[in-house]
Amino acid sequence: MTATASPERWVQRAKGAPRNYDLTPELPVVGDRIRSADAFWPEVAALATERAAGRAPVIAIDAYPGVELPELAEAVRRHLPEWTVVDAESAALPIERIDELIAPFLTDDRVFGRMSHLTLREFYDDAALDALREQLASPKTPTVVIGLGAALAAPDADVLVLADLARWEIQARQRAGQPNWRCDNGDEDRLRKYKRSFFVEWRVADRHKRTLFDRIDFVLDTNRGLAEATAITGDAFRASLQAAVTRPFRVVPYFDPGVWGGNWMQNVIGLEPTDRNYAWCFDCVPEENSILLADGSGLRVELPAMDLVLREPRGLLGPKTFARFGAEFPIRFDFLDTMGGGNLSLQVHPLTDYIQQTFGMPYTQDESYYLLDADPGAVVYLGTKEGIDRQAMLEALEVAQTGAAPFPAEEFINTFPAAKHDHFAIPAGTVHCSGADSMVLEISATPFIFTFKLWDWGRVGLDGIPRPVHLEHGAANIQWERDTAWVQQNLVGRVEVLREEEGHREERTGLHELEFIETRRHWFDREIALDTAGTVNVLNLVEGDAVEVVSPTGAFEPFEVHYAETFIVPAAVGRYDLRPAASARTREVAVIVASVRGTTTGEGV
Repeated sequence: MTATASPERWVQRAKGAPRNYDLTPELPVVGDRIRSADAFWPEVAALATERAAGRAPVIAIDAYPGVELPELAEAVRRHLPEWTVVDAESAALPIERIDELIAPFLTDDRVFGRMSHLTLREFYDDAALDALREQLASPKTPTVVIGLGAALAAPDADVLVLADLARWEIQARQRAGQPNWRCDNGDEDRLRKYKRSFFVEWRVADRHKRTLFDRIDFVLDTNRGLAEATAITGDAFRASLQAAVTRPFRVVPYFDPGVWGGNWMQNVIGLEPTDRNYAWCFDCVPEENSILLADGSGLRVELPAMDLVLREPRGLLGPKTFARFGAEFPIRFDFLDTMGGGNLSLQVHPLTDYIQQTFGMPYTQDESYYLLDADPGAVVYLGTKEGIDRQAMLEALEVAQTGAAPFPAEEFINTFPAAKHDHFAIPAGTVHCSGADSMVLEISATPFIFTFKLWDWGRVGLDGIPRPVHLEHGAANIQWERDTAWVQQNLVGRVEVLREEEGHREERTGLHELEFIETRRHWFDREIALDTAGTVNVLNLVEGDAVEVVSPTGAFEPFEVHYAETFIVPAAVGRYDLRPAASARTREVAVIVASVRGTTTGEGV
């Protein structure tokens, strides 16, 4: 198979479409330049030879799961024909042993497993690894050892390279037929392949990768395949990530089609139309997104955004948020586009105790829907109706899954009119979904995979397979007391004006007291002062053409943000100012700001 699933690396913009929404935001490389593939290979070989000082040198290329090892080996042989290539994964356990090892974490469910606590060393055979280490300790010829675990096989390698890969590219490759790590499952259901990656492979690989960050000599970007690979030095990697948490930045948005997809993003952002409308935009989900480093030469290095979270958690998140969540980015912003599309699945998210006991996740997906736009008649389904028969609702859901009759959602679930700038809180345990003809900015906690679908309106997925429904999980988590009156009082239209002065109004809006995310909305037509107050801020420009983020001390260059773009202000930034950009056609703008409650000197921003 080819290294990438499509001829273009990123989603393309339609010709003639407005260009203010940046599809490929960049961060600067600090302290060095980016290498092309042609420049990288001779340099890494020369450095290894110099350090070996007369003996046969060894280069270890530790490759993230999803990097094509045959392609990597071919690139080594093409650029370094005198060097011997050794597969580090030859010392891995047989796949049958690996399957036995991880079976408790995968379960039989198509979607859900349990979070793995395993380390990469447990996937390797002791005797085989010892033999490989002995071989690589004094090779007879210049040698390159490749694979996930190359640093285990050659702990004293003269040069250590990390061949990295973004998770959204891994998913694209899996959909195109790539198997999981060391598996022969290329034709397997893509949800099962994703499950194996999410619950096991990425957890194991990230634990391993964190041990390498301090000592890698180069990072090799393999997202576009090895022929177009670019690289930076380990020093530049570390310096660039350290600098990133001192300024506002954006991650690379990831757009994905879906059965209920709409056309708002195509029309407003200007995406190239596809056979299937885009349903999602992961605009700030560091577990999935990437960051782009650029040096002005036209070359770029793409890294998983998780590298930044894992490498610089205190500066990015703030000490209290890091103490609470560890190296996890707890806030997620994404788009749900149903404009001209269909309803989302009717769903519920697990309670914290349930997600901990059942799936091994430390916290759950509390969330909210912020309406960027909505057509007349748009609604949000939220909470159960008063006085319903609970058992009758569950039985109707069961019947709906057989195909005998559709689920009569309006008989059991409230619908509330949804208009632009409305904000609906959705604490875990609340039945909900967005209806058709709306554009939702979903602000939520990060564990996004844990959605229990109750009813999917009789649809199948884009792969032609019925989308998974989890009634047993859902029924165990529905909070039946969240009925019409409770929802109206607690989750709908909860806007509190905190301060109002000439040119600026600040409002608390959105999330319920059961949820850990605080959201504030600022309307302004002049420069205003904000402060991270020791925790990460995530913002989206929900009204207006453009704003500038400015440092009052000149610590970073003014950073321009455009309508609907999500951006991150790391905790280490501290004070920052927002002002309407000079290029904006309208002076009044609005941003919504999310932060973690209880981690600041005040509450929220």
